[in-house]
Amino acid sequence: MRRRTALCLFAALALVIGTGLSLIGGSTTNMAHAAPADTYYVTLYGWPDNSPPGGDIAYPQIHQSAGGTGTYADPITFATDQNELAPGTIVYYSYLHRYFIMEDDCAECDQDWANGKAHIDLWVGGEGGDSNAVINCEDALTQDSGDVTVNPPSDEQVDTTPLFDSSSNTCYNPSGFGPQHARS
Repeated sequence: MRRRTALCLFAALALVIGTGLSLIGGSTTNMAHAAPADTYYVTLYGWPDNSPPGGDIAYPQIHQSAGGTGTYADPITFATDQNELAPGTIVYYSYLHRYFIMEDDCAECDQDWANGKAHIDLWVGGEGGDSNAVINCEDALTQDSGDVTVNPPSDEQVDTTPLFDSSSNTCYNPSGFGPQHARS
């Protein structure tokens, strides 16, 4: 009887230690590879405030410089910390009705991610446009709390109207999107 009791106690102790180690290991793993959040701080950047100004990107995946139309086949460049979302990750941002691909770095996003805040910075374009108008457009489209779908399906509705039209210095109006627009 004592042997059976000792074996039960030993098994229970092993279970407790194993569960504890699993929880410790699991939380370390989760911190190192945190699952993407559904809600992000969503900012925009463009030609005049890219560093350096222009279309250079840090992690080219399908574009040689920042760009894209917003379809699943041609997502627009976005920036974030590469530990938050890996280069090549595609997201869909329903507020702007577009797909984006992680191809650039964002210093503010790096700092935010290090402090536990999910942050992505979307490319708005702006080459040849009025710099102040581009930056005003970025500010107008920024969302403190935007719903972002990471690794989305390829059939979301898409509007390929430029986010910033340099020829007229006009900013995209998300409320102008309607059912007449085609899917990607």
